[in-house]
Order: sequence, then C-alpha cells, then structure tokens
Amino acid sequence: MRVFVTGATGFIGSAIVKQLLGAGHRVLGLARSEAAAASLVAAGAEVHRGELADPGSLRRGAAAADGVIHTGFIHDFANFKAACETDRHAIEALGSALAESRRPLIVTSGTGLLAPGQLAREDDVHASGPDAFPRVASEEAAAALVSRGVRVAVMRLPPSVHGDGDHGFVPALIGIARTTGVSAYVGDGANRWPAVHRLDAARLYRLAIESEFSPGARFHGIAEEGIAFRSIAAVIGRHLNLPVVGKTPAEAAAHFGWFARFAALDCPASSRQTQDRLDWRPMHTGLIADLDRPDYA
Repeated sequence: MRVFVTGATGFIGSAIVKQLLGAGHRVLGLARSEAAAASLVAAGAEVHRGELADPGSLRRGAAAADGVIHTGFIHDFANFKAACETDRHAIEALGSALAESRRPLIVTSGTGLLAPGQLAREDDVHASGPDAFPRVASEEAAAALVSRGVRVAVMRLPPSVHGDGDHGFVPALIGIARTTGVSAYVGDGANRWPAVHRLDAARLYRLAIESEFSPGARFHGIAEEGIAFRSIAAVIGRHLNLPVVGKTPAEAAAHFGWFARFAALDCPASSRQTQDRLDWRPMHTGLIADLDRPDYA
C-alpha cells in the first residue's frame, strides 16, 4: 500500500512512517520545508511538497495514494480554534480525493472533546454547539465525509502521547513549571488524563489502515485510561526540585494561561473495543515511568 501521511516528520507521524515502512508499505510524506523533505528521504519515504493550509496540495497527495493517515496539525494552542478549523478544511480536502472509493482515510482527534468525568468509549459521540471543545471540527469533518462515500475513520488520541522527542502537553507543563517556579495542578488534581506511548500509537495507526474498517469507525489510542493530573505534576516537581501546589480554577487561569483548560481536563478513556477489533496491545513504558526518567524534563 502507498500511504500518504500528513505530519510525517512530526512526533507521532515520524513513528508512523517508520512503522509503515517496516511493514513493507510505501510512504508519501507531506513536507512543507526542505528540512522536512530531507528527513523523509533519509527515512526512506517519498516526498510530497505542500502544507495543511493548501487544500490543493492535500488533494494531490491523497489522489496519488492507496490510503491516507492524517496526523498533521498546526500546534498553535494560543489560537486553538483557528487551528481546528484549518484541520476541518484539511480533512475536507483529503476526503474529496477519496470519495466513492474504498481507499481508507484515518484522521486524528482527541478524547478531550468527549463528555468529562466519564470513561469515554469508542462509540461515544462528541458534544456539539458553540461551547463545544474546538477539536470537534475534525470529527464533524470526518462525519460529513461518510455521506460522500469516503471510508474514513477517526483516531482519538489522549492529551499525553509521550516518549523521546515529546514536544506536546507534558513539555508545555514542564515549561510552565520552570517559568513560574512551581509545578501546579487545578483543585485537588484528581482530574484524569489518559496516555499512550508514541510507538504504541504509531503501531495502532498502521493496524487501523491495514484493517477493513467501516466508514465512520472510531478508534482510541489509549494505553492508560486515566492518570491523576496531580501525579503528573508531582513527578515534574520532583525532577525540577520545585514545590507541587494546587491552584483554584480562578488562579489556574492566570498560572497556566492558554493551557488552563487542558490542565483541568478530566477525560478518562478506554480502548477496549479498539484493542479487541485490531488485536492491539500497548507494550511500551507508561507515562509516569517515562516522565520519571532524568532526561525527560
């Protein structure tokens, strides 16, 4: 299979590229820069020049492939809603090249958009409306493609996809702790984050695109269902030799800035259906053990 991968040089995407190539697939990776193109060539992949904000380049990449894995995302969390709308348009463009075919498209979403405080499962549907979590744009775009004859599936990832090279939410927390002089949590810190190691997530994407999933399928890339946020703050505080403190919701807005909403997320999630359907079993280090390595912080 020749697979078009967006975000192919990113933290998760680069691991997916390695998984696909190791399984005998060909990879066409989206590259916005010369450095990204060189990285793809070095990995053994083909290069497709373009970017997420260029729908034409996305359509051409998808048209040249037997399937698409979309992990690219503009990680501008200070302008999160705009980034999510760009993702909506990117998914629409990718799907337009695959309509009325059996060629698979896997798009990426997150468990954080589901109902808080409950163990989220694959068949749970996101909330909608003006106050909904902005990432619902990705799932709304995927749902619209189903009616156009696109065999699209949604891969929901947890707030923490961890491992070497992490530049996501946990490094953001580490940066905030360094800047403020404390490692903080919101309230009593009992809110829960699910997690998965990037290598386990990459293998799951490969298994999903190789499978005969039905249009509208949802998968959960979850290894650990829910880790108390205060436990994450505690290990960061220990490694940075900083006090670990709770913040009220009002204090959290000032302390965390744009990250406050994510710090307060209580979004435990299950991957039992995904594990059973795709015979996927997470096997890599858990989040707390990974963070406990001296070089993570």
